[in-house]
Amino acid sequence: MTTMRSPLGRARGLGSAKEGLASFMALRVTAIALIPLCLWFVASVISLMGADYDTLREFLGSPVNATLFSLLILAGFYHGLLGLQEVIVDYVHAKPVQIVLLLLVKFLAASLSVFLVLSIVKLGFGV
Repeated sequence: MTTMRSPLGRARGLGSAKEGLASFMALRVTAIALIPLCLWFVASVISLMGADYDTLREFLGSPVNATLFSLLILAGFYHGLLGLQEVIVDYVHAKPVQIVLLLLVKFLAASLSVFLVLSIVKLGFGV
């Protein structure tokens, strides 16, 4: 059966492509930010290999190292959150399940990142 509607008419009301640009750009920015942060992390782990607990506390007591480690955690969890959101939106079609999974992923990412950053502060600065 042929219709008299134009391609534009058939496409109207099917949604907008504008809303995904922000998450697309955020995913790319966090991926780029994670490259030097991961390189720093690998170099730090190699330099601390065989170190004792006090050396690790001294390492994390440095504001530069604590900041870089916190940025690595925050960027990593945010990047993972964005990726999981895309997977859930694309592949989970039941709306109630999709909403529950999105809320669960956001809660887990937020709580784990806050827990790890506070652990860095406590370990490095003895707060």
